[in-house]
Amino acid sequence: MDLGIRGKRALVCGASKGLGLGCARALAEAGVDLVLNARGAGALGLAAEAIRAEFGVTVEEVAADITSDEGRAAVLALGPFDILVTNAGGPPPGHWKDWGEADFMGAIKANMLTPIALMTALLPGMCDRGWGRVINITSQAVKAPIPQLGLSNTARAGLTGYVAGTSRQVAPFGVTINNLLPGIHDTDRATALDQGVIRAEGITMDEARARRAAGIPARRYGTAAEFGAMCAFLCSQHGGFIVGQNILLDGGATNATL
Repeated sequence: MDLGIRGKRALVCGASKGLGLGCARALAEAGVDLVLNARGAGALGLAAEAIRAEFGVTVEEVAADITSDEGRAAVLALGPFDILVTNAGGPPPGHWKDWGEADFMGAIKANMLTPIALMTALLPGMCDRGWGRVINITSQAVKAPIPQLGLSNTARAGLTGYVAGTSRQVAPFGVTINNLLPGIHDTDRATALDQGVIRAEGITMDEARARRAAGIPARRYGTAAEFGAMCAFLCSQHGGFIVGQNILLDGGATNATL
């Protein structure tokens, strides 16, 4: 399927690995030129070079902390952008008794306020040009809170509320905003969560992964490639009637009717 976005320009955050990289690769395959952002210059450079070589699109990279004013300024200076993919690593798991105000503020800054700041900067230009796509990578916890991920539950729920209202305000201008809600995918984040189980219960990585996969109806972890494919579709010319949605990619793990 021709996604109709060849020659568009996208900013993809957290793009050096995992789900962000999956989105970047899928957009590049559709012919989209990229600006990639992540904190680590080494991994980001390798990801950018591989995408250039494989897909032949223009790829620029900015190694910076997107949650800082300076990092955002460095990235936004390379605009304008037709497509924005926001993505930040989730806060660490834990117990509600152990979290203080600083923990919550850190999570809110990374997983709510930073995506909002990027949208605030880029949505006006998208509206003026009459076309734009924003994808926020959030979490399945938005649909069904995960007790040990209380920091993530809180911040991402706030972002979801913001998108619910804002997406309806920009839709008349040809701009869509949607959220992708990943369940467990085979990424570093999943490995970190599984290592927590290993430490707590004294089991092996294979046992931890098998136990988690058994709780997913698809009986496996998701892949960054299939996650990226959904991102690219939502960013395509075919996704213009999808507005303000929260789309689960969790292999059926969230047991809900709606």
